[in-house]
Amino acid sequence: QVQLVESGGGLVQAGSSLRLSCAVSGRTISSCAMAWFRQAPGKEREFVAAINRSGGTTYYADSVKGRFTISRDNAKNTVYLQMNSLKPEDTAVYYCAATSSPGFYSSVVRSGHKYGYWGQGTQVTVSS
Repeated sequence: QVQLVESGGGLVQAGSSLRLSCAVSGRTISSCAMAWFRQAPGKEREFVAAINRSGGTTYYADSVKGRFTISRDNAKNTVYLQMNSLKPEDTAVYYCAATSSPGFYSSVVRSGHKYGYWGQGTQVTVSS
């Protein structure tokens, strides 16, 4: 059974940094594209960042570009999201997602429908 477990969330002040981790078990992530999504209270889930199997290609939402960095360590079966210069509007539950389906295109990876595996989420709260 594939499990994704996020960690690293918390309460921080605006301008701070956090690094989220997503540890995967039950499947080797080297066969998966990985992504982070987030959902704020009362809002739809939204795409944050995605990374292809090798780590050579990444995509970001415009709202986080230049502040967030997605990376992966296939040897540790873990994906990361480094979040810098956090803003109150970054407050949300952050979810890790994985897919083994082929194709890693900007228009495709931004849709949650592409991902078959999801974690339970980790809360990130940014105070002003």
